[in-house]
Amino acid sequence: MPNKKSRNIRYEIADDIQARFADIVRTLGLHHIDLDKVVCVRSFGSSARRVIARCHGMSKVLQIAMRIKAFYVMEFISERFDNLSDNDQTETIIHELMHIPKNFGGGFRYHDHVTVKNVKGMVEKYHGAKR
Repeated sequence: MPNKKSRNIRYEIADDIQARFADIVRTLGLHHIDLDKVVCVRSFGSSARRVIARCHGMSKVLQIAMRIKAFYVMEFISERFDNLSDNDQTETIIHELMHIPKNFGGGFRYHDHVTVKNVKGMVEKYHGAKR
């Protein structure tokens, strides 16, 4: 088997994105999202294609085994996210937070719910509330 070059992905807490995430959640009144149980991180060196950000949940079996409640990590790929306009970054943050289900149970809402139309609607609602 040929030796593939492995890329080391580096992660760091993204306080700037975390603050924007919290503002969006509060502005949209998304009370089901426990801000103490969501952490935004910035990754560097990902080889993922066409991916700007990812939502990571914790499965129920891991929650039970670890004796903790649901927890989410929002990963923003620096090489793609940081170069976006503020509006496109806001849209990306909203897209990722829409993957968190209303029960905040560690699961994931798929792209049958997180559609372009639904995301655009939430972006418009957010900008309207900020005016």
